[in-house]
Amino acid sequence: MTKTQKADIIKVLSEEFRAAQTVVFCEYKGLTVSALENLRKEARAKEVKVQVVKNTLATIALTNVELTGVVLKDTNILVWGEDSIATSKVVSDFAKKNEKFVIKSAYIDREASNADKVEAFAKLPSREQLLAMLAATWMAPITNFTIGLDALRQKKEAE
Repeated sequence: MTKTQKADIIKVLSEEFRAAQTVVFCEYKGLTVSALENLRKEARAKEVKVQVVKNTLATIALTNVELTGVVLKDTNILVWGEDSIATSKVVSDFAKKNEKFVIKSAYIDREASNADKVEAFAKLPSREQLLAMLAATWMAPITNFTIGLDALRQKKEAE
């Protein structure tokens, strides 16, 4: 790989990491190509990106966007996205299906984190579920009011 190719990779990764809320580092040694393709497919569906990157290039890109505190060793696959919960769910769900896929560490909301925090984020409801819960809460008073009005109408008709 030439120096210009490395510089291009660092530039692209720096831009991606700057926009990302979460970057997760996972070990993938021993996984088949088809398993990795399944991970990429699941990630793409949730607008999460997956890439195997050399540790030195990833470290430089992370340092460029002021993300420090995690030391990359051995083989790593990087998973990142703008939605922390979706990114955490992708890696957590995939780790449950594949014992060779191990969550090592992460940056969540620009802070160095461990695998336990990634698992905790994965258990949270998704953005869509939270919005549905909020809408249901807002609609509860209106629903109860209309039920009360209907009961009053039925009572008046019965009299």
